[in-house]
Amino acid sequence: MAKTNPGRFFEDYRLGEVIEHAAPRTVGEGERALYHALYPARHALYSSDVFAAQSGLEGSPIDDLAAFHVVFGKTVPDISLNAVANLGYAEGRWLRPVYPGDTLRAVSEVIGLKQNSNGKTGVVWVRTTGLNQMDEPVLSYVRWVMVRKSDLDAPAPDTVVPDLKPTLAADDLAIPEGLDFSGYDFALAGEPHRWGDYEVGEVIDHVDGVTIEEAEHMIATRLWQNTAKVHFDATFRPDGQRLIYGGHVISMARALSFNGLANAQMIVGLNGGAHANPCFAGLTVKAWSVVLDKAETPASGVGAIRLRLVATSDGSVGKLKGADGKYLPGVLLDLDYWALMPV
Repeated sequence: MAKTNPGRFFEDYRLGEVIEHAAPRTVGEGERALYHALYPARHALYSSDVFAAQSGLEGSPIDDLAAFHVVFGKTVPDISLNAVANLGYAEGRWLRPVYPGDTLRAVSEVIGLKQNSNGKTGVVWVRTTGLNQMDEPVLSYVRWVMVRKSDLDAPAPDTVVPDLKPTLAADDLAIPEGLDFSGYDFALAGEPHRWGDYEVGEVIDHVDGVTIEEAEHMIATRLWQNTAKVHFDATFRPDGQRLIYGGHVISMARALSFNGLANAQMIVGLNGGAHANPCFAGLTVKAWSVVLDKAETPASGVGAIRLRLVATSDGSVGKLKGADGKYLPGVLLDLDYWALMPV
């Protein structure tokens, strides 16, 4: 019997299958330090235990996206080791903060399958849940990936495309227990702009840019134990390039959005996301956001703001798709999410 794992191919997935992913991982303060070394992340809630305590939390959590990357990385050997591309996200919910010392593991359920017309690849939908050491869910999301077939003669499964919510309602969002922004310190947070200062339809140019480095991407992908071949093996793609992990682009864009959205502190919902075009080392990532919606929450001093975050490689602002409905070549990421902000 072969001892090594070549990864799953499209024909290996079964609808309804539940996959327990290896291996659990305990996160510590080093996770935060490395995350902040890789990205210009400066949101105060994730930088200061004192600021977090003044906001009603037990301490400063691990950045929401760092927790996402840890859980996501657990799933890669079983879901996307042989993926051509990660296609999208939906119904993402951050259910409770992750703190240094927590141990995270991941479980996924296959909820959709569709073979592509070329017969060489197929799309797999999974719902992944990240759990802590007390088996409490900390986050949940759906993603879909295009995966190669190994046996081109393997019969196509019945097509099942899951019915996913186009957006999460404000009532779907989990507000961390005790969160209270009524005494929020805007000076320490870095910007004076509060929930009431943003208008639906407003476009924010985040101004700054960061050139993607191969070395930093390799550190990030290894940090989260993402073993997808397209990120490591230059022979895996016909063009001989290593594809930058999509989560690296997400975190870079989120960090850049601090300039203009410093008070969008906690990510609590992911409505949808697309890696519109591939990202490679040497490209300079810039970002812009548009306010899509706003909602009140039951937490004291806390409002929810729905944002579309767009990362680009050409510095354009406010331009997303062409007349044909397809993403413009300079668009790298289109992310629709809910964040919590002081009112």
